[in-house]
Amino acid sequence: MNPILGNRGAVVAPHSLASQAGLDILREGGNAIEATIAVASTLAVVYPHMTGIGGDGFWLLHAPGQSMDSIDACGAAGANATRELYNGLDSIPWRGPLAANTVAGTVSGWGVAYDYSRTRWGGRLPFARLLESAIRYAREGFPVTHGQEEGTRAKLPDLIAQPGFATAFLNQGQVPAYGQCHRFPALANTLEQLARAGSEDFYRGELARQIGADLATIGSPVTAADLASHQARIKPPLQLRLSDATVYNMAPPTQGLASLLILGIYDRIRQSGWNPDNAEGIHALVEATKQAFLLRDKYVTDPAHMKVDPSALLSDKTLDAAAAAIPLQHASPWPAPVSDGDTTWMGVVDAAGRAVSMIQSIYFEFGSGVVLPGSGIWWQNRGCSFDLRPGRLRSLEPGRKPFHTLNPAMAALDDGRLLVYGTMGGEGQPQTQAAVFSRYVWGGHNVRSAIAAPRWLLGRTWAEQSASLKLESRYPQAVIDALRKLGHPVEVVADFDERMGHAGALVLHPQGWIEGGEDPRSDGSVAAW
Repeated sequence: MNPILGNRGAVVAPHSLASQAGLDILREGGNAIEATIAVASTLAVVYPHMTGIGGDGFWLLHAPGQSMDSIDACGAAGANATRELYNGLDSIPWRGPLAANTVAGTVSGWGVAYDYSRTRWGGRLPFARLLESAIRYAREGFPVTHGQEEGTRAKLPDLIAQPGFATAFLNQGQVPAYGQCHRFPALANTLEQLARAGSEDFYRGELARQIGADLATIGSPVTAADLASHQARIKPPLQLRLSDATVYNMAPPTQGLASLLILGIYDRIRQSGWNPDNAEGIHALVEATKQAFLLRDKYVTDPAHMKVDPSALLSDKTLDAAAAAIPLQHASPWPAPVSDGDTTWMGVVDAAGRAVSMIQSIYFEFGSGVVLPGSGIWWQNRGCSFDLRPGRLRSLEPGRKPFHTLNPAMAALDDGRLLVYGTMGGEGQPQTQAAVFSRYVWGGHNVRSAIAAPRWLLGRTWAEQSASLKLESRYPQAVIDALRKLGHPVEVVADFDERMGHAGALVLHPQGWIEGGEDPRSDGSVAAW
């Protein structure tokens, strides 16, 4: 399985139409940020069960000779999202208007990235040009994927009664079939308004007034005032020095810390020949994941409420202690952390060697399931990750950011290569990142086979609750048996199981050429030139 090659630019995304939209921008002389906005906006239309403009987003930005930057486009809980609003409930509902309790930050991230592009990367393309593909597909239609058909059919019993869902996601009352043309006319109007007025209009303009009225109509605790107070922020990412690379990821409120911890712990204990293709490597990575998740779930929350500097959790002392806690001869007990989510990750490298790793999400498939009546936006349910009990790490409070599973990744290898990678998949995101990185950097894989090779998943991801160690059935029986002998509760799943995430990666070589790999578990592709 050979990588896709290019030398002027490349895009990878979990839907081929989105990859092509990004490549079109690169061919017109656009930079990696401009192409990413085109990819992200197109995904928000053609991959609607996985993402949308009613969610949140996070960015990593790389330019040669400059320090890495990140953009936090996470929305906070609305002013009316109080614990009293959920009086009598043990937890926040997963679906419905009360689940739509945080501001949608994705579009603000597009706006901050666009300004960054113009002021620091010489971007010249109009914002409206970057939304053209998304607008066209929303207005004229796009072919339904198997994933959209199957996702709609599977979630329909939970979502059919939610405001606006049937109007937006069904065709004449029926689940849209694979290949059938599907349209979002109300969303097309909203995207056209964004193209005319810019991203600020979503939060402090005509569109914001429409969205605020929509949210009030459906009974969400988010208001127009909450939209107006929202701002995406540029901030330094987390970074960790490994034995032969420096890896980068998002700071809290995301679980980017966990992704770095897994690699840092595994790098301390790994032995020659260990990799995600054999039982020894999988065991070590799974145990490193357990240690990373324990630290994550002890400390990571809204950064304004954290009692520990997240960089301190990447210290040699912390990593050494976590590595020492790993039993190499047996599986340790696992308490099955609680998380979920659906997401889209995308990566772009341009002709100047600038790169973007970006991820946006509405949390569960279709988010809250609520579609706003005027603007046609389906709203996220990220805020159902809040705890209704007071005094907890992630207690619900108005204005507080929710915990996020999202975390885009990059790695600067000591030989000059830049690895741009990421995935969707809730709890699986740090694990899949570890698999892709360790296969490519330490395991002898090329970037494409590192993604396509069999994967594992500890615990649950965006589709279900589970504490098992899932292994795709393409693993040899000897590997499965060895992991069971070590005490792992192995569950064998499909050959290419979508629960393992939709990963992607690009590698920029110091000579300027680019390799890319897409995930056969998704509807994605690499588009390069």
